[in-house]
Amino acid sequence: MASLFTTSVTHLPSRLTSTQFTMAEPETLKIVQTTIAKQLSIDDDETTVAPATKFVDLGADSLDTVEILMALEEQFGVSIGESGAENISTVQDAADQIQKVKAADA
Repeated sequence: MASLFTTSVTHLPSRLTSTQFTMAEPETLKIVQTTIAKQLSIDDDETTVAPATKFVDLGADSLDTVEILMALEEQFGVSIGESGAENISTVQDAADQIQKVKAADA
């Protein structure tokens, strides 16, 4: 019966494989948190701007989100692009996407 609940990693869809995911370095995450807090004029507090916090939960509307992404692109000297931006809804998502773009540019 236990075999019904196990699966091999090789059977995961390609969108879930580790080659598709880049975890942000702590330094990148901290800069992202600080930049978001500055853009939204809120406290630069790790509990307020936590990695799992959604932009909308910080009071950001769609224009704020665009401005945050533009500020992050400028801060890191990268271009997130429209397809990358579509995958960003949390602080961690933003940091991970920046890390992914930085790794691709290296």
